[in-house]
Order: sequence, then C-alpha cells, then structure tokens
Amino acid sequence: MAFHISLVDRSNLSGEIYRQIRQAILDGRLRPGERLSPTRELAAALRVSRSTVTVAYEILLAEGFATSHMGAGTFVSHQLEAKRPVSKTRRSTVRAIQVRGVWETISPPTAFVRARFDFRTGLPDASLFPHRAWRRVVAGALRSREMAAGVYENPAGDWDLRTAIARHIGISRSVSASPDDVIVTNGTQQALDIIARVLLDPGDIVAVEKPGYLPPKYLFKALGARVIGVPVDSEGLVVEALPAEARAIYVTPSHQYPLGVAMSLSRRRALLAWAEHNNAVVIEDDYDSEFRFGGRPLEPLQTLDSTGRVVYVGTFSKTLLPSLRLGFMVVPPSLREAANKAKQLTDWHTATIAQSALARFIDEGAFARHIRRVSRTYGERHEVLTAAIKRNFGDYLDLVPSSTGLHIAAYARRASIDHIDAIASRAFDLGVAIQPFRVGEEPQGIMLGYGAIETAQIAEGLRLLRGCFDERVRRRPKSGVTDIAEGDGTRRKGGLRGHAERTPDRQSALP
Repeated sequence: MAFHISLVDRSNLSGEIYRQIRQAILDGRLRPGERLSPTRELAAALRVSRSTVTVAYEILLAEGFATSHMGAGTFVSHQLEAKRPVSKTRRSTVRAIQVRGVWETISPPTAFVRARFDFRTGLPDASLFPHRAWRRVVAGALRSREMAAGVYENPAGDWDLRTAIARHIGISRSVSASPDDVIVTNGTQQALDIIARVLLDPGDIVAVEKPGYLPPKYLFKALGARVIGVPVDSEGLVVEALPAEARAIYVTPSHQYPLGVAMSLSRRRALLAWAEHNNAVVIEDDYDSEFRFGGRPLEPLQTLDSTGRVVYVGTFSKTLLPSLRLGFMVVPPSLREAANKAKQLTDWHTATIAQSALARFIDEGAFARHIRRVSRTYGERHEVLTAAIKRNFGDYLDLVPSSTGLHIAAYARRASIDHIDAIASRAFDLGVAIQPFRVGEEPQGIMLGYGAIETAQIAEGLRLLRGCFDERVRRRPKSGVTDIAEGDGTRRKGGLRGHAERTPDRQSALP
C-alpha cells in the first residue's frame, strides 16, 4: 500500500520524508514487518530525486526503525512495538465540536458477545442458513447481464425483488401490495428512518409501545420528534391511551416486542379508526410473524386498512441473516414518491447483487422451503423452552403466552424480581445469555430467544439459569412487601398484578 507523504511547502525534503515515516511507525500506521516503498517508486511518486529518499531511508536504518534485506527491500523493524495513534496534544489545542444533546440520551449499540447458551432475542440460527442455495443464486446474480452493466439501481429497489416480495407477502401474510408499493431497504431501521424523514417535523409526536423496541424510539428522538410511550396489555397497544396529537404510531401487532402478545382484531380496528380520525400514520413492524406455532393468524393492519394509513415494514434478518441487511416497506400511494426520494438521498439504493440474489431465491421457491424447514426446528425449540419454563421456573417466573416469533417473555415473581439484573449478570458469567426487560428503570422479567440456541442445549442452559435464580434468592435479605404506584395502577413490589402494569421492552424497555 502506498504511504502518503506530504512535501508541500517543506524544506529539507529528506528530513521530512524521514520524520513522516518515523511517526507512522511509532503510532502504528506502519506495522512491524511491513515493506516500505522502493526508493525509486517513492521518489517518482513524490517527484524528488532518488537520492533524497535514499538519505531518509538510511536515517531510518541507522536509528533502528527499519531493516534492509538485499534483493527484498526495506521493512519496518520487528524490534519496535507499534503504538496506537496518540494525538492528545493536538486535541487539547482544538476546540471540541458540539453535538446535539439528544445523542447523550441514546444508549450505545449493543455488542453481541458470543455465549455458549444464547437465549438473546432477534437472532436466527446461522447454521440453518441455506449456504449452498444462496451461493448459487449469488453466482447467478453476478453472471446476469444487468450486473455486468454496472449501473445504479432504482432507489426503490430491484424490480424483480419488489415483485417477488409483493407476491410472497400477499400469499404468506395477506398483505395487499403491488411492486410499485414496495421499497427495498437496508433492514427495518432504514425503513423507519425513511418514514420519519418523510412524515415528521421537529417536535412532532410519535407514539410507541411501552414497553417496546428501543431502536425506533432512539431514531425518532434523534430526528427531533417527541416520543411518547403508550401502555400495552393482553390485547396489544391500548388505543384509548394514545395522545391526540400523535402524528405517527409505531406498533408490533403480530408479535409485540417484548411481551409476545398479538393485537386483537377489535384493537386493530380501533387503532385504524383512531388513525383516520386523527390524521395519523400507523407504522406496522411485522418482524418475525413468519414463525407461527399455534393459534389463528390475524390479518395485518395493512390488510384491514381501507384509507391508506398504514406503512407495513418487514425484514429478512430473522428469516435469513441479519448480516444481509435486507428489509422492505410497503407504502400507501400518497407516500410513495416522497419515500423513494428519501431512499435515494439516504444511500441511493440497497446493494444490487444481494437484491438480485434474493429475488431468484424467492422466485425459485427456495425461500418458502427454507421457512418451512426452519419453522419445524424453531417450533420444537419453542415447545421445549416453554414447557421447561412452566415446569422448572414456576416459583420464579410467570410465562406470557405466545405462539409466534423467535422469543418468549416471562415476568418475575416476588422472590426474584428485585434481582433480575444480578441474575442475568451471573448467568452470563456461566455462559448463559438472557435479556431482562423493564419498565422505566425497574426490571420486570426476562426474555428468552430460541433462534440462536440449539435444541439440545436448552435444558442445560436452563439448568444453569435456574441455579442463578436459586443462588440469588437464597442471598435475598428479608423485607416486607411494599406498594408502589405506577402510572395508571399499583403493583406490589416483587409481584405484578394485571396486564396493564406488565409492560416490559426487542432489546430493553422504554422509560
């Protein structure tokens, strides 16, 4: 790799070349054993005489910063320990750039560290990914005439993929959409970003589920919106609690995150009527409803919508892999043009090769076969996990009924509610990864995902988790039961009463 050296307005050219290479070695940009450019090449690149570069190299050799091997070249010395870049002196003399205060309220991204028994949510089983079939469709996409043309794609996405998505969700989810309604995105988060840019002005109110998925809340806040949490009960979002001024409502009706409940049909109709009456938009995040293990599927909000109020958002992160970064949204005609413009201004378009490959994957029926195959595996894990929680954790946890998606939730009972965070930390030390959920600052229970853990590992992982509960509760100091007021109701410390108070959050909970 050519190393950048600036000699503009510099005297003593040999000394300047020496100093810049020496500094690059000290701060680690040039690593031990790395080959320096031949003197002839570097001289030509800098437009100086070869002797000028040779003098600089001789000083580096004399001071031990470099070594020379006859016929091989000049290399950074292995005797030096590379250091990380240090620029404290420079930073101390530069006035800090001020950022918007909203970024101080947003938690940093979660770093997913591998765990032996991984019960975290939102993670599919990478070992079930159809690597051979995917390699084949990627190879086909690379050979296609369109890819060879090397042109920019339509911001809305590859036409074949949009057609395939419209057909797939029309069959599997009863979503009414044409290819023109579909916009391909880099996952769910970009879809939400585009919607927010099109709909929201600074200060507009966005209603979100409480508890709910945190990344959308952070996104809306970062764009200047006011985010208001609305409680969730056993039928989903409580429509009567929506703020009248809400411009948009973000919901996960098919498999509420984190509780796992499905929004009832009556509640869905009430939400759509509310949106029509208040001139609001409903953002329906259908993130993992492909996996259903019981009960009757309910029609999506988008299907029930007759007034063009719903933006339907989907993702392939749960069905395939998060690393593909492929998602989509179905927008009503009134938002189509603006959403396409927003997508273009954001990143022009999603990666074309991945789009073309996914279109082929869906059209050939490989995607449907993959869903059927992994659903059997996930269904088995769901059954094993729920049965084990009921059988072995009844004195500590109350399971929330759920028959969809890739995770379940359980509320903590009196004996363990005060120690959920400590239990999760101790479990992680033993190789068991779980996610507590909370309302505000107080933990309420745990979420258990079964996408990333093998069926055979569930029993051992839960055995270790049970030991963490037993260990922590044995150490619990004796204390009386206290009543704590919570918004619209009262719950007893250590025990929850009523679904309205049982309100936790796909990564964490809303305050």
